[in-house]
Amino acid sequence: MTGTSIDALDVAVLRIRHFGLRLHAKLEAASTVPLGRLAAPLRRLASQEPMPAGEIARLQREFALLHLEALRPLHEKHKLQLVAVHGQTVFHAPPDSWQLFQPAPLAHGLGVPVVCDLRAADLANGGQGAPLTPLADFILLRHGSEDRAVANLGGFCNLTRLPGSQDIDRIAGRDVCACNQVLDAVARGALDAPYDRDGHAAMSGHPDERAAGLLAGLLRRQAKAGRSLGTGDEAGAWVERNRAITPADLAASACAAVATVIAEAAAGAQRLILAGGGVRNRRLVLELTARSACPVVLSDDLGVPAAYREAMAWAVLGALCQDRHHVALPQVTGAERTAIAGLWCLP
Repeated sequence: MTGTSIDALDVAVLRIRHFGLRLHAKLEAASTVPLGRLAAPLRRLASQEPMPAGEIARLQREFALLHLEALRPLHEKHKLQLVAVHGQTVFHAPPDSWQLFQPAPLAHGLGVPVVCDLRAADLANGGQGAPLTPLADFILLRHGSEDRAVANLGGFCNLTRLPGSQDIDRIAGRDVCACNQVLDAVARGALDAPYDRDGHAAMSGHPDERAAGLLAGLLRRQAKAGRSLGTGDEAGAWVERNRAITPADLAASACAAVATVIAEAAAGAQRLILAGGGVRNRRLVLELTARSACPVVLSDDLGVPAAYREAMAWAVLGALCQDRHHVALPQVTGAERTAIAGLWCLP
């Protein structure tokens, strides 16, 4: 899994038993590999900067080889049987979407089937192609009698609503707003850093009410748009307009605004579960805990490490594809019907 923050590749190895919605997944191993020199060109491509076709072709191949490098030692130890790859989202404006990946180097390098491009089938059926994680959240994090909200604090926040029942037709989910995209934009523009490590700067600052309110308004418009997010929502202009605010206060303001909109989206849940890279930002978690009307826990407390929730979810979705079960939910994506997803590459 590589997310819209475009900073690292997260890998999760799951041992999966049973079939379809009855499957049970247990985390066996996980690792994170920095994107290194690939991060800058991937970010340029995702920012819609012109790039020669030859450079894109090389980038796609090297990106696949990075996956191979990350998975090879895990394959030697765990004997992988299937690899499910998200790919890097470099454009997403349904019905057009591009999760950059070239599966052949990985499939043939490991000798293992690879499934990728899980969004395409839903897009072809009129859906948004996202979010796809709600069904995986149902398998990994559901509770028999408690309505839960699962907030993934990634480049963008997406939210899954899990009913306190086994009825998948009652699962809801949607993209909410930019999250780490905003926080990282503040870090790059005001802190001269790629990100605010552990929310250190934000913890030392105080939210500026006016600036936080303006950003919350922008993020609320994203939340109300009813579309899937993935391109061009970094709110960098907000950072530029508020350069008079101290960097620490600007970072705190961004956390307050993001938390406000996510908490509003999770209203009505009996428990809010936080996952994704954003849980490392202590100020963001603090603001979410203060602004939510229900108990807030990390997915780690429920057996799903927050840093690897999306990678685990993608492994579950890959297994569902192999079982010929749909992974997109029409009530979530807006598709006309369900479809078996995935582009397969066999070794």
